[in-house]
Amino acid sequence: MPSSPSSSPSSSPPPSSPPPSPASQNAPSPKSSSVSDGQWFPPEWPERIRALAAGELTPVTPRTAATVMLLRDTPRGPAVHMLRRRTSMAFAGGAYAYPGGSVDPRDARGTDGAGPTSGEWAQRLGTDEASARSIVSAAVRETFEESGVLLAGPDPESVVADTTGDDWEADRAALVARELSFADFLDRRGLVLRGDLLGAWARWITPEFETRRYDTYFFVAALPVGQRTRNASTEADRTVWVRPAEAAAGYDRGELLMMPPTIATLRGLAPYATVADTLAAAAGRDLTPVIARARLDDDGRIELSWPGHDEFTKRIDPA
Repeated sequence: MPSSPSSSPSSSPPPSSPPPSPASQNAPSPKSSSVSDGQWFPPEWPERIRALAAGELTPVTPRTAATVMLLRDTPRGPAVHMLRRRTSMAFAGGAYAYPGGSVDPRDARGTDGAGPTSGEWAQRLGTDEASARSIVSAAVRETFEESGVLLAGPDPESVVADTTGDDWEADRAALVARELSFADFLDRRGLVLRGDLLGAWARWITPEFETRRYDTYFFVAALPVGQRTRNASTEADRTVWVRPAEAAAGYDRGELLMMPPTIATLRGLAPYATVADTLAAAAGRDLTPVIARARLDDDGRIELSWPGHDEFTKRIDPA
């Protein structure tokens, strides 16, 4: 989600503290959407699905995007950093999500950084080398823009320990405003992008009948020692560290609003006892794109499904 330089830092609890529960922070349902349990469901989908089936709707080309699930260990297991989109947002207002956003064309610039090469990332992500470099750079850049956490360091073995000073905030603001490219930012500060700290976790593509479409790569990463998250995005009104199982339970109770990719990735994180276990599991994750399918039966009823994720299947009767 693009952010703005106008937001001020807000402290996170120290990593040893148990994550706060968002269950009492009920996310109000946005006026422009419907909710089944905690799932975001736009009311215009049925009409657009029928238009697509009739050949009256041309799908929008999805924009490539990246999002990062920042993790930290707590005495009760890993916690993940989430933010809540402002209820005034046209797209998924009130929904909980992770830091992330669209690839900037300039993200392809620069060197490979530490860890996998562009070729290795291309093989892992199922794309060409330039696109792979852009996706990884966007993941690190968007995380810094939206949470203040920077996965980069002065050499391939280290990570910046603190990014809370005024000079860091000025650079973050320049990145958000697209006045500064991420490659130039790293070069100017003498930093190496730590792509090796990222683990590719999942890939979801917005349905063909949506007005805004994204081809989003989800990554996991550990919160670097010494760094702190903050709500650096004006698109978010709340941030929280929460155990994945706890957030998923809030969704199941209808208390936390989430889109299918968010709750699906949360459920995928829940089984792991430590952040290290989660990162180790990333290498074996299937990155086959998940995209919704819509089938129209003879009675005009819509069956909407996401392959491999039966909990999201919906049947919509004709209006």
